[in-house]
Amino acid sequence: MRTHLIRAAMALAVILAVSSTAAAQSLVRGIVTDGEGQPIEGATVTIVASQGLSRSDLTTNARGEFMQIGLQSGEYTITATWEDRTQQYIDNLSQGQPLEIDFVLAPVVGLTAEASANATSLADGGIAALAAGRNAEAIEMFNELILTVPDCSDCYFNLGVAHANLQQYDEAVQAFQSTIEMAPDNGSAYAGLAGVYNAQQEYDLAAEAGAKATELGGGVNDPSAFYNQGVILWNAGDFAGAKTQFESAISADPTLGMAHYQLGMANLNLGMVPEARQAFEGYLQAEPDGDKAAEVTGFLEQLPQ
Repeated sequence: MRTHLIRAAMALAVILAVSSTAAAQSLVRGIVTDGEGQPIEGATVTIVASQGLSRSDLTTNARGEFMQIGLQSGEYTITATWEDRTQQYIDNLSQGQPLEIDFVLAPVVGLTAEASANATSLADGGIAALAAGRNAEAIEMFNELILTVPDCSDCYFNLGVAHANLQQYDEAVQAFQSTIEMAPDNGSAYAGLAGVYNAQQEYDLAAEAGAKATELGGGVNDPSAFYNQGVILWNAGDFAGAKTQFESAISADPTLGMAHYQLGMANLNLGMVPEARQAFEGYLQAEPDGDKAAEVTGFLEQLPQ
């Protein structure tokens, strides 16, 4: 499971990546505007399930609005296109939580048509590579894109994600910090920093970045973000706080086995044995053949009914 939230928000491309597989239905809705905040009528919005089981092609109305109902919970790629402008999200749709996406299809200022087309191609390629786990390829593309659009804060964010995925933590920290310098309200960049600091066992810095991410709304309703924050609090010895975060992760994605496992461990440390047993049973239900299955089975044999 990728534990770093992916986010970008430029005129060329936008991406959020998390994972969930709940069998429920919900909706995607939003609005498409131009660089001056005016609604775009006739923009094409495509919604594709990551598992490739469904595709919806929509057209915005006179108010720039679009909506698709009856979607299964899970991961989707949502793309808005108008003239030569494209913007894309990869985001998670959960039961009872409508996904609202606002696209801004603004031209890239100061670029020739050829340079703009090349930048769009690099952004699309970088996003596709990142989503497919081809992190080195994504890094190459986003670095090339930055040469054309040096103030692209979201390019730096995606660089941070790719470096973090490759465990190149120093480069990831530098990229996330560059994002924050350009976009101080980017809560997802702080969430990315928190994940990297946690991986480096710099728990104080991780807790500080995680708190800032929460303040700015980075990772709202994202099971991975909740789980990461829970791990940070766990490592800091705040078992009650960690318990709350792991419960939120499970609420957002009941199939997240490690959240069940960590919740069980937090409950044990809090002396809440029945709750620990329930969490461990949840782990086995989510991941019966998971890495922790043998350990959890042993716990359940020892814990009182």
